[in-house]
Amino acid sequence: MAPSNEAQPHPGFLKVSSKSSPASVAGAIAGMVKDGTDVELQAVGAGAVNQAVKAIAISRGFLSPVGIEISCVPNFADIVIDGEYRTAIRFRVLSLPAGSAVNSDAAKAGQQL
Repeated sequence: MAPSNEAQPHPGFLKVSSKSSPASVAGAIAGMVKDGTDVELQAVGAGAVNQAVKAIAISRGFLSPVGIEISCVPNFADIVIDGEYRTAIRFRVLSLPAGSAVNSDAAKAGQQL
């Protein structure tokens, strides 16, 4: 498979490492979602994927109380780091419409999903 040719990532593109603070990444996700910016996280390695998933969960905690629900779509991306081919996992974070089933069900249940 050919590596991703995304030379200039979009403004909502965040690279997450195993040393990234999930709370800091979550704040960035929440801010971009509130601004209407498309958000995509990229993680290479198990530790980085762990931090990315925690950040998405924390950001939901920031956004849900203000009526914004999110979802994420994971996919694989072949990238080149220091001339070496690697497989990254990318998480696209989507803002769900106000009346979506997830939003309505969570509100009715009064609990987190």
